[in-house]
Amino acid sequence: MTRRTSAVLAIATLGALIASPATADAHQGLKGQRVGYFTQWGIYSGFSAKKVQDSGQAGKLTVINYAFGNVSAEGTCFEANAAGVGDAWADYQRPVGAEESVDDVADTAEQPLKGNFNQLRKLKAKNPQLKVVISLGGWSWSKYFSDAAATDASRKKFVASCIDLYLKGNLPQLGSAEGGQGAGAGVFDGIDIDWEYPGGGGDAGNVVRPEDGRNYTLLMQEFRRQLDALSGRKGPHYLLTAAVPAGEAKADQLEIPKVAKSVDWLNLMTYDLHGPWESLGPTDHQANLYTDPDDVATSNGRLSADRVVRHYLDKGLPPKKAVLGVPFYGYGWTGVQAGDKFGLYQAATGLARGGNLPYNQIKDLPGTVHYDRAHGATWKYDGTEFWSYDTPELLTRKAEYTRCQGLGGVMVWALDNDDSQGSLVTALDRGLR
Repeated sequence: MTRRTSAVLAIATLGALIASPATADAHQGLKGQRVGYFTQWGIYSGFSAKKVQDSGQAGKLTVINYAFGNVSAEGTCFEANAAGVGDAWADYQRPVGAEESVDDVADTAEQPLKGNFNQLRKLKAKNPQLKVVISLGGWSWSKYFSDAAATDASRKKFVASCIDLYLKGNLPQLGSAEGGQGAGAGVFDGIDIDWEYPGGGGDAGNVVRPEDGRNYTLLMQEFRRQLDALSGRKGPHYLLTAAVPAGEAKADQLEIPKVAKSVDWLNLMTYDLHGPWESLGPTDHQANLYTDPDDVATSNGRLSADRVVRHYLDKGLPPKKAVLGVPFYGYGWTGVQAGDKFGLYQAATGLARGGNLPYNQIKDLPGTVHYDRAHGATWKYDGTEFWSYDTPELLTRKAEYTRCQGLGGVMVWALDNDDSQGSLVTALDRGLR
């Protein structure tokens, strides 16, 4: 290679780095994707975008997924103020005071965008590496995905409605001054599809079709086409991602190699491998990194995060498009005997404290923390209560795993479960570096 050729290539490479959104995080010293879910309803328990900033989480993330947007029976994205249907008040109507605002500036009465959307926009202004994506569906709001994806016309209609609402920011006013044409422009940088699940296995009442897997592929292709058209030749690259299941049977409903061509990455939901639905045990890990051959529960085929990753890679997902999901919460059982593994793989008399707690509460519960290094799992046991959850030490190891395996990064459910110092996000950052 001549010196001239080398210099030209260096300049071209630098230009590509500057132009490419996928590598924008490199300029902030962040390695790998760090995707954190911000829940719409978190504000009602005191969580806010300001806490994402003040805890240090924001500076260590590349993407915030805002959960969730709903899909209507007519097959469109929409906003509403109705219990169990939508919360436009939380999204963009609620006035935020100076004490809760990311930049310490209170909302004014006349501004058209308030609430979480405006705070997330402010969060991006303080953290240039950070993008915000709207997540559609989730467990409770996946009912009508199958209808929206069923035909070419319904797919075009659905995608266009989501782009109009969230990316163009044309928010309905819903009887208030907030919203209007372009009011939400600049908040979102892409769309995340959380269809749980194509082909079935999700919430009761979801519409399901045998052809959901094929239609899912076509839907993602339609999203990619319309997002690229919105970008144009010189516009920003809009992200398209999806949350996909850990269960192998559900994963096999997807045409993974074809879907991979449309998305920037897939967020693998490598958690909830065991949980409160097994109320009498045996106690087990909800997100172990590797399979333990001594695991007594065979209901999920002894799944592990690593096994899920390998299944997706074997099915054709490029490693860089595989993002490992990690939980910031844990599952608990009570009436658990010690056995020979400090409560692991034992029967229970029921669920402890409702069966589900965030890390920021589990860390202060009584008991001894145990770490199975061979299989990448941690739990807490106090002689009767058993809690399966990820400690900071384990999360650092999981992040290291993604780096060593050449994966795309990590995804977190959910940011409000971390402590006020952002200890879990910091642990992931440590591993990714």
